[in-house]
Amino acid sequence: MTRYMGLHETLEVHELLVFKNLCLTKSITMVGLVQDPKLKTIFANDVKSSKIFVQRLQELITDRSNDYE
Repeated sequence: MTRYMGLHETLEVHELLVFKNLCLTKSITMVGLVQDPKLKTIFANDVKSSKIFVQRLQELITDRSNDYE
């Protein structure tokens, strides 16, 4: 089975990747600025989960190893 995304799907994933990278950058910045421990924990958790999400999106765009069988 071919696991190939169409151009429009690739562009949509890329758009999500750009948006999530922007959110990640903002969260990383905010972790250093906030004083409230609870809010700092929320941002730290968001950074951790966002990094995983960004890596997964990058894999979807770049992993073409099993496209053709």
